[in-house]
Amino acid sequence: MRELLPITLVSATRLSEKQFHASSMLAASLRRCAELEPVALRLASGNTAPLGAVYNEAIDLADPQQILVFLHDDVHLDDWFLGVRLTEALGRFDIVGVAGNRRLQAEQDTWYLQPGTLIDGAMVMGARDTDWLSGAVRHGNLRHSDLTVFGPCPSAVRLLDGVFLAARAGTLQKAGVRFDPTLGFHHYDLDFCRVAEAAGLSLGTWPIALTHASRGGSVHSDAWLESRALYLEKWRG
Repeated sequence: MRELLPITLVSATRLSEKQFHASSMLAASLRRCAELEPVALRLASGNTAPLGAVYNEAIDLADPQQILVFLHDDVHLDDWFLGVRLTEALGRFDIVGVAGNRRLQAEQDTWYLQPGTLIDGAMVMGARDTDWLSGAVRHGNLRHSDLTVFGPCPSAVRLLDGVFLAARAGTLQKAGVRFDPTLGFHHYDLDFCRVAEAAGLSLGTWPIALTHASRGGSVHSDAWLESRALYLEKWRG
C-alpha cells in the first residue's frame, strides 16, 4: 500500500521563518490540522517574489498525487478535519476554495463584487454580487472574529477567493495550469480561475472552516489598481 502523502500547505510571508512560527496565524494552526492526517508546510519566508512564482515552483516540484493548498500566512485553519474535507472536495471538483462566485462578468475585478468603474481616475467599486456568491469565511483574529456567509456551499463556481485554493498537483501539471507571476499579490486568483476554466478544470467551494485576518483593505491601493489594469487587459481580448 502506498504511503499517505501529507497535504502540503504552500504559503509566502515577508516574515523570517522564526518570526513566522512565533507569530503568524497560519503557524498557530499547523499542529491542530496535523492531528488526523499528515500536513507539510512549504514556506517562502522573507519573501519578496510574486505569489505566482512561489506557487508555480510548488506545483512543478510536487508529486502528482500531492494535495497542494495555496493560502495566505494570515489564515488560521480552524478545521481539524482538513484532510477529510479536501479528499471529499477534490472528489467532486478539480480546484477547491472556501468562497467564490458562480458567475463571471466582463470587466470583473474582484470575485465578490460586480464590475467596478474608473471615473476621472478614481475607482468606484461595484455592489456585492450577492445572489451569485458561495461559501463562508471568518474575519478577525483568534480572540475576536465575525463570520461572513457569502452563500450556499458546496457549489460549482467560476471564481474563487485566493485566500485558500486547493488542488492535486497532478491535475494542475497535466492541464498546464499555473499562476501568473506578473500579477503580484492581486488578481492572481481571478486569473488562475480563468486559466483553469479554459483548461477544462472544474472549480467549487467547500465548507472548510478558517479565519482570515485581512478584510480586503488593499483594494484601491496603487498596487491593486496597477494589477487590475494588467489583469483586465490580459482578458479583454
